[in-house]
Parts: sequence; C-alpha cells; structure tokens
Amino acid sequence: MSSPPPPPALATPAPRRSRRKEARPGELLDAALDLFVSKGYSATKVEEVARQAGVSKGTLFLYFPSKQELFQAVVRHVLSSRFAEWDLELDSYQHDTATLVHYCYEVWWQRIGSTKACGLPHLVMAEAHNFPEIAAFYRQEVVLPGNRLIERVLRRGMERGELAPLDLDYGVTLVLAPLIFCASVKSTGGFCLPNPDFDVPRFLQMQADALMHGLGRPPQGAVP
Repeated sequence: MSSPPPPPALATPAPRRSRRKEARPGELLDAALDLFVSKGYSATKVEEVARQAGVSKGTLFLYFPSKQELFQAVVRHVLSSRFAEWDLELDSYQHDTATLVHYCYEVWWQRIGSTKACGLPHLVMAEAHNFPEIAAFYRQEVVLPGNRLIERVLRRGMERGELAPLDLDYGVTLVLAPLIFCASVKSTGGFCLPNPDFDVPRFLQMQADALMHGLGRPPQGAVP
C-alpha cells in the first residue's frame, strides 16, 4: 500500500524580529512627532520617544544619533518630503488660478493641517529663541521651499493673465498667512476663537475667494 502524500508545505512567515526592525524608523518618527507636538522640543526626552515606540534608547540612537537629528527626520518625513510631490502636481496642473488656489488650501488641510504635523510650525515659533538651530533648519527645509512653491503659483497666474501684477514677496505672505493661522488655531485648541465649532475648511474656501477677489485681474471695462 502506498503511503499518503505529505501535506502541502506552509509558507514560512517572515520572522517577527525582522519585520519589527524594518518598522522601527517609522514607529520612532510617529512617536517623536506625537511627543514633540504635545510637549515641545525642549521637554521631549529621547527616552520617552523610545518607550512610546517600544524600543530601547540605544536602538533609537542607532537610527537617530541625537534629538536634533530625530527632530530633523520628523520634519523631513511629514513636511519637507511633500514639496517634490507638489512641484510635480503644479507642473501638470491644467486649471485656472482661482481653482488652483482653492486646491492648494484643500490639499494643505487634508495632508498637513488636519494632521499632527500642523503642530510643528507652532513648536518652531515657540522655541526658536532657545533653539535657533532647529529654526534655521526648519526655514531651509520648509519655509523657503513653501515660499518658492506659492511664488510659482502666483507667477503662473500673472503669466496667464489671471492675476494682476503684484509684489511676489507680499503675495506669498498673503497666501501663507491663513495657513499659519489655522495651524496655530489647531495646535492650541482654538482657545482664541469665539466659535468652538470653527470650520477650518470653510474658512480656507472663503480665504481663497477673498484672495482671488483682491489679487485677480479685473475684467476689461470694469469700473475700478
């Protein structure tokens, strides 16, 4: 009598240790973002980040040799890395400037403003005096690329005849100021607002309309 065939071999699961090791940088960055935003840069200890991520302090230092380098990695992970993507989107964008400004505000809220990352601008402004090195890093990695991106949007609008000629330095600030306000509102719990149900997306839509009303080129024959 022939013996029964052997059972089919089961797929060997990936070792838990290797899966865990590959996930560690992302888990450390998530934990660091949570603590930096909730406690501030100065008050956050690397031991707390390691504990929240479920690793040892020594393991954290294998990936990020100092707290400053950990903070820089967080900023690059959640903010700086977005600019290349947004530049490519702008390269291929086909619609008019009014639609583009609305889209920029909508995307910022979805990808940054409604997430924990929106607490980083408030952190940097609050601690820049004591930690000028993180402020200088943030300026190079986030502020200047963000300014250049908005400048591209405005210059595109002027070249298409959809915006009146304007001083781009001030125009960029006009576009970015509402985003800084919204980030501050969200990261401080909105205590300075008269309405606790303040609808940020609606506010940004109104802000985009107001910007286009003020910066847009008036139709030919319109009474100034």
